[in-house]
Amino acid sequence: MDISFYGATQEVTGSCFLLRVGGQRILVECGLIQGSSEHERHNRDPFPFAPREIDAVVLTHAHLDHSGRLPLLVKQGYAGAIFTHRATVDLCAIMLEDAAYLNEKFAERENRRNPNEDQAEITPLYTRDDARATQNLFVPMEYGVRTEIGKGVWLTLRDAGHILGSATAELDLSEGDQRRKLVFSGDLGHRGAPILRDPQPVEEADLVVMESTYGDRLHRPWEATWQEMGEILSGAKSGQGNILVPAFTVGRTQELLYVFSRHFEEWGLGDWRIFLDSPMAIKATEVYDHHARVYDERARQWHAGSREPFQLPNLTLSQTGDDSMQINEIHSGAIVIAGSGMCTGGRIMHHLKRNLWRENAHVMIVGFQARGTLGRALVDGAKNIRLWGEEIEVKAHIHTVGGLSAHADQEGLVQWYRQIKGRPHVVLVHGEPEAMNQLEQRLVSELQAKVSQAVFRQTMAL
Repeated sequence: MDISFYGATQEVTGSCFLLRVGGQRILVECGLIQGSSEHERHNRDPFPFAPREIDAVVLTHAHLDHSGRLPLLVKQGYAGAIFTHRATVDLCAIMLEDAAYLNEKFAERENRRNPNEDQAEITPLYTRDDARATQNLFVPMEYGVRTEIGKGVWLTLRDAGHILGSATAELDLSEGDQRRKLVFSGDLGHRGAPILRDPQPVEEADLVVMESTYGDRLHRPWEATWQEMGEILSGAKSGQGNILVPAFTVGRTQELLYVFSRHFEEWGLGDWRIFLDSPMAIKATEVYDHHARVYDERARQWHAGSREPFQLPNLTLSQTGDDSMQINEIHSGAIVIAGSGMCTGGRIMHHLKRNLWRENAHVMIVGFQARGTLGRALVDGAKNIRLWGEEIEVKAHIHTVGGLSAHADQEGLVQWYRQIKGRPHVVLVHGEPEAMNQLEQRLVSELQAKVSQAVFRQTMAL
């Protein structure tokens, strides 16, 4: 038995891990590499394994940095099952097809821009047909149900509390006389977050592959976060500006709508025009609405009551491009929630172009911003940015609301690991070097854990 690390090593995207057991190959995650254009070019690199030789795939959740290369895997010959939570199946139906559409449009645009007969035509990374073929391979699972996915390979999903359907994957492995329990944390959620339950602990493991996205920081208390958001709204209202909220279409957008609903009167949200400018986020919100059984108790009660958790009396759902362009004519009094969450594309880019140079505008950053992204540049205090070849001076107020993260912070990660019996060996993935280093130091000093940091293409015996 062994495991190879083919992504999310010393970085936060591109999750991909290959498990070999009993002559079988089990792939855990197959995510997109996201960030700068240089980083994203690596999505076209050949897989370091033959897709046709994979026997099964396990997916912890729908975010594209975990799921986004599954259609490429299928395009290159994979035809087996993809095991994941049933809510993740529904979200992937939206997200993978949208990603494929963007791939198609990118290839079309680049070929139109460079009509050189001597230059090879750019093909999409994968197409919508590939995404639909991938959807046919999903096998929906529920939390807590132990399922055999290969000879001597049993999978149990635990609620990770990160986004709808997110899971920690427990794999019980048997090969000859060997028995091992391998646990993939997936992305662990932020305890006390709106809508979803807290991450469910696992009882025991021989090896834990653990995320470390926020291994170097502590989140603000929830009450301080709500106070901060209320103050941002109040300040923007007095300044007669717009508020732009780059938000991940799955998870963050739904949390924002839910929180806005609960604090509607307190934050004076009735004085704003609120726009959800993302067709995919609109569809994802419908999926959230259909899976209330995995909410926490408070959200389930809210959902079962007379009020819908994601509806606001002044919310406009912007479906079409024309709908989105009309928002650009509003210079004051609008709250615009749009993707992408790291400002790497999507409709938020147009709103940034129209507002970043305004002194009374506000940008509320509510999620992790990877290195090389426009969102990270804004968080780091960039004075000028470039959009479509045009330099724009940043005069808008940039607010980083870190307490709203969907990821566990250092304390949450340590507490989740602390509950596993026997202090198993932990391998850190899905984090930038400083985050990994600080989390490793704490796990070693406080819990005497054996800790490794995954290295790209490293193979480790189990």
